[in-house]
Amino acid sequence: MPEHIIKNFVSLAKTPARRDALKILEAGLNAVRTDKAIRAKLKLKGNILTAGRRKYDLKKYDHVYVIGFGKASHAAAAELEKMLGSRLSGGIVLGISGGKLKKIKTLVGTHPLPSEKNISATGEIVAMIKKADSKDLIIAVVSGGGSALLCRPSGVKCDELAFITQTLMRCGADIREENTVRKHLSEVLGGQFARLAYPATVLGLIFSDVPGDDMSMVASGPTLMDTTTVEDAARVLAKYDIIKSCALPGCDLAETPKDPVFFRRVHNLLVVSNGAALVAMKVEAKRLGYKARILSSALQGEARSVGGKLATMPEPGEAVIAGGETTVTVAGRGAGGRNQELALGALKRIVDGTVVVGCASDGLDNGPAAGGIADFKTKEAAKRLGLSGDAYLAKNDSFPFMKKTDSQIMTGLTEINISDLMLALRKKV
Repeated sequence: MPEHIIKNFVSLAKTPARRDALKILEAGLNAVRTDKAIRAKLKLKGNILTAGRRKYDLKKYDHVYVIGFGKASHAAAAELEKMLGSRLSGGIVLGISGGKLKKIKTLVGTHPLPSEKNISATGEIVAMIKKADSKDLIIAVVSGGGSALLCRPSGVKCDELAFITQTLMRCGADIREENTVRKHLSEVLGGQFARLAYPATVLGLIFSDVPGDDMSMVASGPTLMDTTTVEDAARVLAKYDIIKSCALPGCDLAETPKDPVFFRRVHNLLVVSNGAALVAMKVEAKRLGYKARILSSALQGEARSVGGKLATMPEPGEAVIAGGETTVTVAGRGAGGRNQELALGALKRIVDGTVVVGCASDGLDNGPAAGGIADFKTKEAAKRLGLSGDAYLAKNDSFPFMKKTDSQIMTGLTEINISDLMLALRKKV
């Protein structure tokens, strides 16, 4: 690992408060590295694979496959390949980054919108899981981003599904609403993976990016029985007037598998979530001399509003830490993601000594920046350049504002995905 996950750590750390905030953020990211999470939750001794409280005797299986999808899938597959060695028969992983592995085929797809490329890759995955039988073990790596990557539409065409997905995002739908619709427009999500894999044994390794760690919502729950219904999905479409907005005559929503027989040989394990990151951030904040508290692991709301509230929370010498996923209701045509918008939303309410940070754990805040940092340095740079934060917010144009004020957090792809990390601290003066 490089010395800093945050590649521009040195150039960003212009003040003691900024440096502290970046150290706290990095402590959180380091705590949830995908390779580290796999090693913490899975142990192999001889032929016995221990996953959480369950043990699997690999000698009892004719084949052991690793199949993954999502932003953490490649890093997880690389670690599993090293761990399983000759016991691994093969596999396929579909992510947003790649690199050749010895036994596992790696495919790179598109995100956040589905595509024909994703459909083709999903076809390869479906072919592999359908050939597995009762004497096989499938280790399924399920992580955020899988809803778009693992793509086999039902009832709509690919471009229509992409349009529906994009419209939900622009309307400010939360991840539960988005994934409820995705489940009922898919032949692989919402428990369909488990149905296709039956009667093979499936070990689902879940990397949660969903507030509250509802595993059935991570990557739209391909390995878990779905509790949502067609009616639930229809209500979301009606709430945001999607059919009219997308100019579609209708969507043929399909019910997800409800027969428990498909899930009797499926066991799902929560490998990592933002809780581990938040605890590590709290420990680091205390080490640096702050009184630290975790506000929430499931923080939600409009990004700019959340940023404004965070800016006012810390007392002198306090660090307020949170994880979750905010939303952005898109009114303009600007560039940037929810974490940069959160930082920009905080700027007006920043007082001297306060720093607010929003960071996407995967390293991509709807673009090449992972997030943004807001403090008096950001304010000074904006004033010097004649930039109005309100004007940029009105256009949802946080990316250029943060770039011009040298307030972007740059990590590159982290192959971590445990939702966003947020922090507000106030240095004692």
